[in-house]
Amino acid sequence: MQALYDVPAPAKLNLFLHITGRRPDGYHLLQSVFMLIDWCDTLHFALRTDGQVSREDLGAPLPDDDLCLRAARALQEATGCTLGAHIGVLKRIPAQAGMGGGSSDAATVLLALNRLWGLGLSVQQLQHIAVRLGADVPFFLCGHNAWVEGIGEIIHPLTGTQQLPKARFAVVKPEAGLDTREIFSSPALKRDSDSATILGFAATHYDFGQNDLQSVAQTLCPEVKKAIDWLKTLGLHGRMTGSGSAVFAQMPHAVDLGGAPGTWQVKACENLAQHPLAGWAKDESFGQVP
Repeated sequence: MQALYDVPAPAKLNLFLHITGRRPDGYHLLQSVFMLIDWCDTLHFALRTDGQVSREDLGAPLPDDDLCLRAARALQEATGCTLGAHIGVLKRIPAQAGMGGGSSDAATVLLALNRLWGLGLSVQQLQHIAVRLGADVPFFLCGHNAWVEGIGEIIHPLTGTQQLPKARFAVVKPEAGLDTREIFSSPALKRDSDSATILGFAATHYDFGQNDLQSVAQTLCPEVKKAIDWLKTLGLHGRMTGSGSAVFAQMPHAVDLGGAPGTWQVKACENLAQHPLAGWAKDESFGQVP
């Protein structure tokens, strides 16, 4: 039986997240830099010839109909492929963390099944499918860290002279999670940040801007502030990633991350120069996803 084993799905951190406005349909306009880190889920794929898609939870249990299954079915529908797959998912990336774990899993499913099923789709073709699965999924397909705008559909990979410097980060996930919809619906949410530029970001990288969702998130989930305060006791400047509740801080030097509350997940991570599966689809176009 054809199979692909130990296929990674990396998490991301939002180095900053600015809300610059809101569209008439209610969607928020944002600017952010999405950075890949080496905190990964691991997926396994075995070919099924009966057209069925099944999933086995190798770690924490997942919802009955998660993004992995939805991504596989979306790829079948878009291509007319009659093959199926059995997908094993070992979850390590925390849920409700703002680290994009579910979206990354979905992108890895699209890339792996594109290869296992012999479809030969390009990155751009996979992104057209991915955009219906969630705003973050196209980013994980682009292969690189990226400057992201619009509602998440405008993606500019940071490559060449715009490549992010190598760095280490402390990432802390408190026990409590956060509901993204509750944060974005809050009347207290700042929605009028000035537009930033890649050039301005490049001048400071890991000290640039702020996360506009953080103040609302801290009100809804006090553990976010507790985690940031704990990082401060270690001499680290923390901020929230995405819609939380995970927070992170660059570690310019070695830091002892012991001593955190036992219910928190704490990990020292490195950023990735590119996605581990970069090159698994034809690289015809990154750029904007319509």
